[in-house]
Amino acid sequence: MTERKPAGVSFESWVDQQIRESERNGDVSKLPGFGKPIEALSAPYDEAWWIKSKMQREGVSVLPPALALRKEAEDVVAGLPEIRTEAEVRRVLGEVNEKIREAVRRPPPGPLLNLSPFDVDALVAEWRAGRAAS
Repeated sequence: MTERKPAGVSFESWVDQQIRESERNGDVSKLPGFGKPIEALSAPYDEAWWIKSKMQREGVSVLPPALALRKEAEDVVAGLPEIRTEAEVRRVLGEVNEKIREAVRRPPPGPLLNLSPFDVDALVAEWRAGRAAS
């Protein structure tokens, strides 16, 4: 829709014409989310919805780095039962442990980390026990 509105045509009818042409050409059906319900339509109105949405898409956290790392560590431990292979469990725990070690070496700004690297072997043993029980 790069063309300009012709003189003498009302803005509303010109916009309607552009929409009809786009629908006829199938451009509307190619839009992301076409045919799906609008997210959070029934949620209460939040003035900062677009900021929160952008931050979520970009992976930006509003938590201080130490708290974000604590949250990530909690989420990893909580998600271990969903992981299917021991190698994947070890990989995920190793990645978090590396982040924790880096944060201990160079403390991030904000509150104290109060976190030490996970005992990978102990958590893998718990993971195995959980898999055997189910």
